[in-house]
Amino acid sequence: MINIEKVRADFKILNQEVNDKPLIYLDNAATSQTPRQVIQALSHYYENDNANVHRGVHTLSTRATDAYEAARAKVARFIGARVTSEVIFTRGTTTALNLVCNSYGEANIQPGDEIVISYLEHHSNLIPWQQLAKRKGAVLKYIDLEKDGTISEEKANIAITEKTKIVAIAHVSNVIGSITPIKEIAALAHKHGAVIVVDGAQAVPHLKVDVQALDVDFYAFSGHKMLGPTGSGALYGRRELLENMDPSEFGGEMIDFVELYDSTWKELPWKFEAGTPIIGGQIALGAAIDYIENIGIETIHQHEIALNEYALAEMQKIDGVTIYGPLEADKRCGLVTFNLEGVHPHDVATVLDEERIAIRAGHHCAQPLMKWLETSSTARASFYLYNTKEEITAFIDGLKLTREYFGL
Repeated sequence: MINIEKVRADFKILNQEVNDKPLIYLDNAATSQTPRQVIQALSHYYENDNANVHRGVHTLSTRATDAYEAARAKVARFIGARVTSEVIFTRGTTTALNLVCNSYGEANIQPGDEIVISYLEHHSNLIPWQQLAKRKGAVLKYIDLEKDGTISEEKANIAITEKTKIVAIAHVSNVIGSITPIKEIAALAHKHGAVIVVDGAQAVPHLKVDVQALDVDFYAFSGHKMLGPTGSGALYGRRELLENMDPSEFGGEMIDFVELYDSTWKELPWKFEAGTPIIGGQIALGAAIDYIENIGIETIHQHEIALNEYALAEMQKIDGVTIYGPLEADKRCGLVTFNLEGVHPHDVATVLDEERIAIRAGHHCAQPLMKWLETSSTARASFYLYNTKEEITAFIDGLKLTREYFGL
């Protein structure tokens, strides 16, 4: 069980007031808050070790390099990579997915090949493949969803064929919070000779992820959704695939030798990290992993399930509330996406903000899913390790107040 008081003491931002009331932050699926330990790690780098990595032999550069590579080792251990060279530091999930698309995809997709994704995908795991298919004359296919919006192995088996070369899928939906059976879909992809690329942005902060156990080929995630700084993140890639891929970005530090008319690249992982990286941010990502591991990822997940169970039960008692996705709390991560009949989601979010409650409203960078759900936008409340049952109660009361405000 999480010691909520102790945890919340690490997040100074949660102590503020919004509209003269204590802040309730329920927009964690967009960006989580950052504990003082992570902020201190970031500050320590800039105050003590601020120098470029891998390039200098002086003391500051050596310390910065050691801390940066130590963070890579933490990421590798946290997600179950075989070796640290399978971890490429990126600016986040979007950059990581584009790297795979523009390197592996560009080299391996031919006219008539199939790229399989789902209606659940965030635009970051849709548009790159959409554009690649257009450039290459490939076929972009969508896995049909079940009635509750989830992805089943059965529907995936229909979509994935001998023509499939890439399957790109979200581990957890950023809209409905559903958990995709990644291991089973990976097996289907490999059965047909395809690779599987996973958007893990909403999974890594909330679930135990082991890329070897899942048997995935690529796995991307962001630091800012898991207590880390914005601009931090990583891509896991199977070593044998990464070694045969060309860089998609060129410049300093990723080279081995440069001649007038040709160049060669450094070994993994550095051939994919051109230019000066976000050094302090990745070091702080390592500190975020330390923080999560100190509490325990399974403890965090169980805490979210309890909040989900309570929120789902109470929301279903309110007239006019439509909840999207599975209604079983253990089939989703810590978020609830909904609409209030007769009230636009932005109006719901505005009224709740007046009550100091931060939620998200809009299409959540998932417009094809909105169309599948037969709506243009939704409201979303998302929870994390520092949220409390009392905050969920205030959120429920806020929804009731919203109905009254609009005369429902």
